Amino acid sequence: MKFETRAIHVGQAADPATGATIVPIYQTTTYTQTSIGQHAGYEYSRGANPTRTALETCLASLEGGEFCLSYASGMAATSGILQLLSSGDHVVVADDLYGGTYRLFTEVASRFGLRFSFVDATQIDNVAQAVEATTRMIWIESPTNPMLRLVDVRACAEIAQKANAALVVDNTFATPYLQNPLDLGAHMVMHSTTKWIGGHSDVVGGAVITSDPELSKTLHFTRNASGGIPGPMDCYLTLRGLKTLALRMRQHEKNAQQLAEFLVGHFQVERVHYPGLPDHPGHDLAARQMHGFGAVLTIDLKGGEPAARKFCESTELFSLVEGLGGVESLIGYPWAMSHGSFPAEEKKAKGITEATVRLSPGIEDGDDLVDDVDRALKRAGGAS
Repeated sequence: MKFETRAIHVGQAADPATGATIVPIYQTTTYTQTSIGQHAGYEYSRGANPTRTALETCLASLEGGEFCLSYASGMAATSGILQLLSSGDHVVVADDLYGGTYRLFTEVASRFGLRFSFVDATQIDNVAQAVEATTRMIWIESPTNPMLRLVDVRACAEIAQKANAALVVDNTFATPYLQNPLDLGAHMVMHSTTKWIGGHSDVVGGAVITSDPELSKTLHFTRNASGGIPGPMDCYLTLRGLKTLALRMRQHEKNAQQLAEFLVGHFQVERVHYPGLPDHPGHDLAARQMHGFGAVLTIDLKGGEPAARKFCESTELFSLVEGLGGVESLIGYPWAMSHGSFPAEEKKAKGITEATVRLSPGIEDGDDLVDDVDRALKRAGGAS
């Protein structure tokens, strides 16, 4: 079956008890056993829940994996992956990454004896040179947040294989529709399902997908032990989002491309970062390892911080928020919002400045979004 068909049918057969076409919300904490240890596969909802099973079965299929574990948030999923490691283990990290991930690695996980080396993974030699005898994991995003850089997933997988380490790819920005890292050699794929997978800005969640039975077994054990699970309503809403992911991503990407092309050469825009532009440094790599160019673009304004802040506050269709990936268009200011946890010098080293703005086009009409951005830029011009 093709992607769109699997998104609607895999793991979502009619309910055997009632014939309900849509997977029910199994709002229960526990399950009645016929005798001690005899049950229908479910004992307690921290360990498993039928609504969660449906979501995980479908998401595993869309990512091309055998196993999926859903979590209460993207950060809970990240924490779940870190629980595969032990004190003294070393992780190589692509340094252009989500600020929350950076904060977890540097301010929380490091307190438990894990060590992290941050490298520019767009230069693959940097990844190989950072590997140590105790390296147990390589963590990358591609495209990266917020600068939309591309990392060669297959090359990183080869490095991880030689080092006997696990390659983890945060695939949130691409979604399973536009990229499948397991097919490129990754061991685990992580998602903040809060973004495009849920897609409607109304549910927080995360997921990890793998085809390795041992990794899956350990992840299941640690998730049950630590309890970072999503509730059945969260799973229901996320599964609802999956059904239309392909349709939405096509419109998201179309709008992102249209906006990027409009903004290139705009007299108030210094630079446009979007892999779908032919002159983007990662354009050719994106064309090889992705099925499209994504739904986010980042721009640097010529007017610096005053213009960027005024622009963010002047849009009408783009909502100024912490987040992205909704059906409605969203705008963010990475310097103080998504990447506020990075030290200033780190942000600037990654290309994030006070003039940087991240745009997440929704599924509205593309011409309307262009008009909104154009009007906001004109208002911002007076601030610079």
